[in-house]
Amino acid sequence: MATPPQASPGAPNTDKKSPMTPAPPTISPGAPRFTPPNLQQDQIASPSIKNPVMLSPENGVKTGSPVPHLSTPPGPPVFTSPVRPAAVPFRTSPVTPQPVAFSSGSSLPTSSPPHFPNGSAELQQQLPGATEESMPAGESPCVLFSAHKLLKHKKLANVPSLGFGVLVSPGRETSTGPQVIHRDPHRCHNCGAYSNLYSNILIGSGQWQCVICRNLNGSEGEYIASSKEELRNFPELSSPLVDFIQTGNKRPSFVPVTDSRTSAPVVLVIDECLDEAHLQHLQSSLHAFVDSVPPTTRIGIILYGSTVSVYDFTEESIASADVIPGGTSPTQETLKGLIYGTGIHLSQMHASKEVAHLIFSSLRPYKLNVPEVSRDRCLGTAVEVAMAIIQGPSVDMSRGVVKRPGGNSRIIICAGGPNTYGPGSVPHSYTHPNYPHREKTAIKWMERLGREAHQHNIVVDILCAGTCPVRVPVLQPLANASGGVLVLHDDFGEAFGVNLQRASARAASSHGLLEIRCSDDILVTQVVGPGEEANIDTHETFKNDMAVSIQMLSVEETQCFSISMQNKHDIKSDYVFFQFAIQYSNVYQADIARVITIRLPTVDSVSAYLQSVQDEVAAVIIAKRTLLQAKSYSDAIDMQTTIDERVKDIASKFGSQVPKSKLYRFPKEISLLPELLFHLRRGPLLGSIVGHEDERSVLRNLFLNASFDLSLRMIAPRCLMHREGGTFEELPTYDLAMQSDTAVVLDHGTDVFIWLGAELAADEGRSAAALAACRTLAEELTELRFPAPRILAFKEGSSQARYFVSRLIPANKDPPYEQEARFPQLRTLTIEQRTKLKSSFIHFDDPSFCEWIRGLKAVPPEPI
Repeated sequence: MATPPQASPGAPNTDKKSPMTPAPPTISPGAPRFTPPNLQQDQIASPSIKNPVMLSPENGVKTGSPVPHLSTPPGPPVFTSPVRPAAVPFRTSPVTPQPVAFSSGSSLPTSSPPHFPNGSAELQQQLPGATEESMPAGESPCVLFSAHKLLKHKKLANVPSLGFGVLVSPGRETSTGPQVIHRDPHRCHNCGAYSNLYSNILIGSGQWQCVICRNLNGSEGEYIASSKEELRNFPELSSPLVDFIQTGNKRPSFVPVTDSRTSAPVVLVIDECLDEAHLQHLQSSLHAFVDSVPPTTRIGIILYGSTVSVYDFTEESIASADVIPGGTSPTQETLKGLIYGTGIHLSQMHASKEVAHLIFSSLRPYKLNVPEVSRDRCLGTAVEVAMAIIQGPSVDMSRGVVKRPGGNSRIIICAGGPNTYGPGSVPHSYTHPNYPHREKTAIKWMERLGREAHQHNIVVDILCAGTCPVRVPVLQPLANASGGVLVLHDDFGEAFGVNLQRASARAASSHGLLEIRCSDDILVTQVVGPGEEANIDTHETFKNDMAVSIQMLSVEETQCFSISMQNKHDIKSDYVFFQFAIQYSNVYQADIARVITIRLPTVDSVSAYLQSVQDEVAAVIIAKRTLLQAKSYSDAIDMQTTIDERVKDIASKFGSQVPKSKLYRFPKEISLLPELLFHLRRGPLLGSIVGHEDERSVLRNLFLNASFDLSLRMIAPRCLMHREGGTFEELPTYDLAMQSDTAVVLDHGTDVFIWLGAELAADEGRSAAALAACRTLAEELTELRFPAPRILAFKEGSSQARYFVSRLIPANKDPPYEQEARFPQLRTLTIEQRTKLKSSFIHFDDPSFCEWIRGLKAVPPEPI
């Protein structure tokens, strides 16, 4: 049967139509097949309609009536244009490292006393709060602070080794769902902040006072009430998290289309230069992907090698491809011929499922005798073509109206090697005399392509697999700039297939804008995450808006922003307010404004402050700030020293000195923090566990944008020991868990390891049951995680066991009393079992946690 001929590197590239009839599948009976993961439907549900609420009479809706559906197209988000202080160094990707100064002073200027316009200073004591008596504790699932209290004293509050900050997850789903409001929000005319549950309300006139700038604002009579209890009927005055759905029709030329023709498509861009073994795994993953995709999803299929093959879904029983030269960017004439031609390049899965299976079955391995790394791959041209297909004709000429797809479209690249041909390419070999210049040019070109994709609401995910180096520094900017991810896999097997499915199923909202407003006492000093500083000219400006505004590359549940803050001066007030506003267009084409308002108390007591510190959140914020500067392996080594200095500084600033000694006792209130930082120091992000710098670079980029849960697991693995009956016991992540008669699951975020002790492995029946239970647990722990981790199982003493051992804190050299204090499970072992455990360890030079912290002139904190 005819298939597109494998073009040789020197073959001329000509436009042609290449018909294809289905060939027998090349998948051998033994090729790995796997069941598609059960992706829950609520992953792609809009947070704005997850839990409709009953609106009150004050909102103009009859009590007891359901939330009305939108009958008019939603209006655009209300953007604001902040006047940002010059002291905010916003970073979305690694930049030139800046030294961390561990000093108690601050070079930031103190600001002037807060100004109260409209005479609201005098009204401050007169305005009754809307819900003052029953306030929540002050935290939302979308917002995690490193401490639940703030120190009033600037010098101590701004100690940089500990610092203060917050993790914001704009797209995170909440367990109960946000309060949904189908009207425009009330915003402060002075600073742009939103009315909220902490706003003081004059119930007689309906005026409300802004918690950020203290300005008094009108509510057009909406907040006029007979009592404070009546005001609680307004969701924004009773809940810290609300979603406003913009209902004003401010886009008269926009017609909301629910037709699936405008749903965001998924285009697969597939490397056709694969050897047979890799191709068989890829085909299995692609077939499983087709079976998992919802029937209304529109997909496109593009192959790239020395040419770009764009598959046509016109015929239901035959596949054909338009072939475009890959050596240069496609011309406008070529793209017009493709887009306005008779072919259908994006088709709903229910209509093209069989054709897609035929296309994937007809793929053939690379035939030429050329090394993997030297094969011509025109990845850049293929992405340009995919973007053109997604955009299509921008205007439907028959109706004269603009059609906008819901949410972000997605290009998923399945790559087995580097981009070595056409635009954005690099030479085959590092030894090429012009390689550094070509690489620099390629990086800039890929970043420009990624930005162009983002402008058209297209996210580019790059899933790489195999042993051929893909030149991560060249491909990473394409994924980063578009809001996507780059993931490395060992092969195109199960983990790759799961990630392919989860990448396509992710609900990515578009046009995201994050605004951060704080009380005048607080200064935002750094933002790390998947976004860039918002353009001032593109948003509505309020008179004195000092918000930090961030243009988000996409709005997804798996993302997180790390925001570092400092005191501008000594705080006089009892509370500090923070408001986070996330404006975006969801996958249902509705414009949402999610508003989260948090109030934190201020304290003079250092002990009270330390007790409120959230060790895990603080560790993640510190880690993101540290990893931002670890661009290379040498930088990572320097950052290990920085971690050491940070722990020493925390002990000296917040701990107590041991009598008649130069040692400092680490504060007991934050006893978990140094162990988390020890994991960070020796783990794959900063340590030498991973073998290649490309792997560490990919992990680092994932970590800088990852959600809190995934970030925490990437720093400190979670250790679970299998028990009889299929239960699991969570244990400290120490090598003392390697007991020969047990099985252990270690969840390290992007990797999950299953370790079977030698004694257990010798019992075939018990080991099979334990392995099955461990695999089930691993799949449950990572069911919704993206990227999906690889799951490796091995026996004690095998070569792969080193992956597991290297991630555990070596405590076998510590004295028995310290071992028992930090690993209480040891007390349940018999003397014989403990002797056997001790004899099983191989001596390494790595220090234990206690040895490390003593080397920093500090006393290890008592375990909790």
